[in-house]
Amino acid sequence: MAKIHRLDSRLANQIAAGEVVERPASVLKELLENALDAGARQITVDVEQGGIKLVKVRDDGGGIGPDDLPLALSRHATSKIQSQEDLEAIGTLGFRGEALAAISSVSRLTLASNDGDQPQGWQVTVEGRDMAPSVAPAAHPRGTTVTMRDLFFNTPARRRFLRTEKTEFNHLEEVFRRVALSEFQTGFRLTHNQKVIHQLPAGDDATLRAARVARLCGRAFMEQALEVDIEHGGLRLHGWMGLPTFSRAQADLQYFYVNGRVIRDKVVSHAVRQAYSDVLYHGRHPAYVLFFEVDPALVDVNVHPTKHEVRFREQRQVHDFLFRTLHRAIAEVRPGDDGRAERAPVTAEVAPTQGHMPLTTPREEPAATGTGDMGQGGFNAGGAGGAGGVGYAGYGGAAPARPGGIADGARQAGAYGALVSPAPDLTVAPEAGRTPPLGYAVAQLHGIFIVAENEHGMVLVDMHAAHERITYERMKRDWAEEKVRSQPLLVPVSMAVSSREADFAEQQPQVFQRLGFLVERAGPETLMVREVPALLRNADSETLVRDVLSDLLAQGSSERIEQKLDELLSTMACHGSVRANRRLTVPEMNALLRDMEATERSGQCNHGRPTWTQMTVKDLDRLFMRGQ
Repeated sequence: MAKIHRLDSRLANQIAAGEVVERPASVLKELLENALDAGARQITVDVEQGGIKLVKVRDDGGGIGPDDLPLALSRHATSKIQSQEDLEAIGTLGFRGEALAAISSVSRLTLASNDGDQPQGWQVTVEGRDMAPSVAPAAHPRGTTVTMRDLFFNTPARRRFLRTEKTEFNHLEEVFRRVALSEFQTGFRLTHNQKVIHQLPAGDDATLRAARVARLCGRAFMEQALEVDIEHGGLRLHGWMGLPTFSRAQADLQYFYVNGRVIRDKVVSHAVRQAYSDVLYHGRHPAYVLFFEVDPALVDVNVHPTKHEVRFREQRQVHDFLFRTLHRAIAEVRPGDDGRAERAPVTAEVAPTQGHMPLTTPREEPAATGTGDMGQGGFNAGGAGGAGGVGYAGYGGAAPARPGGIADGARQAGAYGALVSPAPDLTVAPEAGRTPPLGYAVAQLHGIFIVAENEHGMVLVDMHAAHERITYERMKRDWAEEKVRSQPLLVPVSMAVSSREADFAEQQPQVFQRLGFLVERAGPETLMVREVPALLRNADSETLVRDVLSDLLAQGSSERIEQKLDELLSTMACHGSVRANRRLTVPEMNALLRDMEATERSGQCNHGRPTWTQMTVKDLDRLFMRGQ
């Protein structure tokens, strides 16, 4: 082998460029972050041929003095950190001091700047082959302009890996979108081949923020999104989360920022996925633009060369905060009672209502709501609703008498159901302004759908899906109130595990007890399962315990038991809910509508399918071309 020697600066920078510069989009990311760190309030990006020929970024930030210009292109040269203490609490987007050196080593780069202390600007030019900077005066206002031309002109092997102009520009535009969503107080402009693609004015008021998100993520997202803003224990989460009805086939509309930095993190992804787990259709992905603020000392951003990944010091605390915040926001999504286009933000004091209708605050409770407990009521035959009618009866007692409804003492039958709510007397006109969000039932269609009328037009409800969600939520509530009951195994299950897993189970018995398990150590690498949750007595207890151990060791928490219980309760709710072709009276249909308004997550069934939809009068006019 050759003797050890020190790499020259040109070769070292080209090797470093392989970590930082993958394609034109990588260049744009580094330059935009530098501009924001410099305090820019207006950034202009000009691109040609997808960024392969030209990427030019101009800002009005603090600028760089002439003496510092050559140094700015050196490796490990930065103005953003001075000591190890700064590295432990990084508050800037960049800090490594490698980006400009890496970019200049694989392109023709010109850096022009003016720090405002000089009557004129200065520029430094570098071509990757010799890396010798050349400084000269240049007319330039306060701020900085970085011009990169001919990416990978001196590394043909890497240039061959670039894709078509359209593909490279799509990657570049995605980077622009991510950065533009992170800083609303800065204006952005993007042109491609002299054509303006995005023109985003600066402004941090609610209207301009919403307009920018709609411009970059689509108006449909903003129309189907909840605004959240919750702070607790030094942690703050704010932004927009898409309603479950606005799910995606791909995870292509998910932007999560930690202290202004867009990141990908398994703790964050797991918390968000868990929050949406009960309301999304199988294989669908949520959409969101969320900003998480935490003390910089509690998050390590020096994990990956491209700074896409972070590591939280208190992962469990962060996970629980994100999950509980998003889970509660989704749970409080219910049918709204206002037709305004604006949505109120979800805060610790203000809760959202259902997605198809905009949010109101405070929310006015429906005049009649379901008050019964979950249980084996269901829809049963007989009653005063008409010959052969079906009742919407409750668990543990008869349905109450009400005008035009089911008779007193209606017998219970079927599986889990919901208690009948007092239905409005439809012979009397509703009080002005008091129409419930889902309105009043008009008819039943093919024994499957409920047709209702509210202030905005027509509401169509899938009665099985709606009843399934109502039943499921009541079952979960009652199960939680009764806590997890354990059942001893007739023959304890012995399982071989690693010594690390055995140590954990021995040291943390309360974790398994809370989940309904009794797990004892029977040897250095042996565990004995003696009790399991009563509802999961027929499940594979050994596999379940192994999965729980794996989760606890990897991320400090496990939702395996809750997931298994939820799956079982969901199946029971599905089989116990009203089926198609069951004829309902008008009061019974109204009772179902009122229970939907009072039930969490009532916009989706247990499988993530929508339970209702709204067609406004304008929609109907358009359908029948009225006024055209």
